Amino acid sequence: MKQVILDTETTGLDIQSGNRVIEIGCVEIIDRKFTGREFHTFLNPERAVEPGAFKVHGRSNDFLSDKPIFKDVYKDFLAFINDSELLIHNADFDIGFLNNEFKLSELKININDHIINITDTLGMARQLHPGQRNSLDVLTDRYNIKGYDRSYHGALLDSKILGEVYLAMTGGQTKLNFNEAIEKKELSLKEEFKNNSVSLKKVIVSSEEEKNHQEYLDKIKIEN
Repeated sequence: MKQVILDTETTGLDIQSGNRVIEIGCVEIIDRKFTGREFHTFLNPERAVEPGAFKVHGRSNDFLSDKPIFKDVYKDFLAFINDSELLIHNADFDIGFLNNEFKLSELKININDHIINITDTLGMARQLHPGQRNSLDVLTDRYNIKGYDRSYHGALLDSKILGEVYLAMTGGQTKLNFNEAIEKKELSLKEEFKNNSVSLKKVIVSSEEEKNHQEYLDKIKIEN
């Protein structure tokens, strides 16, 4: 099954205050491997970025001013996530903002109608690590995910990191049961030996040969 790691950045945290999506980032995983396929776009939110959000992602109003609006990119976005399982950290936040973008664009579209299901990796992390902090930053350290510049948050960057965190959190699913594998191999070898065994011939020694052999042994004893 195709899995798509998804993340967004926004002008602020509250939809009710008119905040909008400014960045969408997605990476594809098939059979627990990154395929290299990505979807990434910045968006003109047609409103100002809140100071608190700017400190998180570093995307200014000037930077976003010449970017496409959501209605210009939604078809490519839906094509990328179509028939996939979405993996999102705090899924309600991102899905709520994206469905709001469809609504503001006067599009009668709901993300859930285009995907197989949504897995909230935050909920998964809380089950694995109850009573602990489970932000993406914390999980990145906990699972020793290296090689990423975390100076600012970015939707595509965070999607890649979340993909590695997800694979680490679910790593037990890919471990081989070596005991079981060894037992199967032993049974296979035993069956193969049984089916291909060679009948050994019984050699009969004559009386004269036994007599000569005994005389030879007696001679050795005398010489020693």
